[in-house]
Amino acid sequence: MLRILTDSTADLPVALAQRMQVEVIPLQVTFENGDTYRDGLDLPPEEFYQRLSECHKLPSTSQPSPEAFEKAFNDAREAGDELIAVLLSSKISGTYQSAQIAASLVDYDKIYLIDGLSATLGNQLLVRLAVELRDEGRTAGEIVSILEEEKHKVRLLAVVDDLKYFRKGGRLTGAEAFAGAVLGIKPVVGMKDGHVALVGKARGLPGAYVALFKQLDQDGGLDPDKRYLVGYTAHHRAMEPIQKYLIGNLHLPAAEVFHIGPVIGTHAGPGAAGIAYFAKGED
Repeated sequence: MLRILTDSTADLPVALAQRMQVEVIPLQVTFENGDTYRDGLDLPPEEFYQRLSECHKLPSTSQPSPEAFEKAFNDAREAGDELIAVLLSSKISGTYQSAQIAASLVDYDKIYLIDGLSATLGNQLLVRLAVELRDEGRTAGEIVSILEEEKHKVRLLAVVDDLKYFRKGGRLTGAEAFAGAVLGIKPVVGMKDGHVALVGKARGLPGAYVALFKQLDQDGGLDPDKRYLVGYTAHHRAMEPIQKYLIGNLHLPAAEVFHIGPVIGTHAGPGAAGIAYFAKGED
């Protein structure tokens, strides 16, 4: 049997993970009063974003311990199963490193770790691809080889509504955030090969969505033959311009939509929306 595992930042809903037989290892979010919750399990997104908007200090996020992975890896070893783990980019979190430590402790050569080089829906794309390949009867080696190639084609672009969460997280100075608030500047952030970067900005949300669409086109465009996903934080309407672009401009079916969970949402803040897709024409 082939097991597939990921971490909670893939924002894979519990029911969907169970249906696809994917095990999810949660990260954690801790509020300033000490309350700690398992990402995707203990706190509904609606309640999380309400609490986030009221916080004076940004919640802290923490990776799973090696022990959390070790149990899953031992279970696979005892059953004689193979296991493929698709995990949050090692360039922004220690989650992958925790899994490496656990794998070295278990010392079982049928465990395959993949640094997804992405986050949230970007990694969910890889998890969903792994499931499809598993269900087609591909071997673990074949799946790992395909995922290692395809992960470099994954793109994640998002419009962020409020810069204060980037400021609170130390990603912007107070002056930059203040200027953004006064001028109505909305950033577009992107993720490629494991890193998060500012890829565009515009005055007002409509302009930011246009900047996102331009970036999508400049980066090779979306491969319409592969899965693409749309996500949002707190406000469902934030993703509507992206859906309209997919349907009206690219003449594609509407994307599946997901509510982004607490760990990623801590840094993006309420009102963000984004799209994850495979770039077209990439080697």
